[in-house]
Amino acid sequence: MESNTQNRTLALAALFQCVEGVNQLASKGRVEPELLESCINSILQDADTLAGLYGGVDALRTGLQTLLYQLGGNTLTPDGRPKNMETTRYSINILYLENKLHQNPDTFSRLMTGIGAAQAQLEFFEPTHPNMIARLAELYTDTISKVGPRIIIKGEQTHLSNPDTAARIRVLLLAGIRAALLWRQAGGNRWRLFFARGAMQDEARRLLA
Repeated sequence: MESNTQNRTLALAALFQCVEGVNQLASKGRVEPELLESCINSILQDADTLAGLYGGVDALRTGLQTLLYQLGGNTLTPDGRPKNMETTRYSINILYLENKLHQNPDTFSRLMTGIGAAQAQLEFFEPTHPNMIARLAELYTDTISKVGPRIIIKGEQTHLSNPDTAARIRVLLLAGIRAALLWRQAGGNRWRLFFARGAMQDEARRLLA
């Protein structure tokens, strides 16, 4: 993958999109179907471009919008809501977990084997089928969760204790790890996150336009 501002912006937007899905599930017990599908596709599908993994740039609109106000200096979002600090915490934790996974080749190998097995099931199930979600959620538990530390999700306990909701949250966290991997492959690191915010915001505005 080419290391450039566009790919880094898209990868970070994809990470924020996965986290936004986690927030929706934790607070409301549901998630936008298109958002969930785009994130799962990034795990199971192959594409020639980073945007193609998610079904195109337009499929990452939520992530690009989230990137704009999460990286911005204002304390409020464009529609007047306070910034969601959990979004920042989850994103940082996912980036940290991906780095730990990168340093653990055995676990990474088991993860890739599991994803390969899930991809083989696409002949029988759609990416968002409950059986596929259950399989990917179990894969997250058996691999990423053991790398640690676990990401503690805050939200309505009624939703968090629902097995189907919990499974979808794990799948979105797995998709977040995929986005973090893409961020690193595109040349992303913590220094770029701090010092190249303006360039990524400008690129996000261009892509949204």
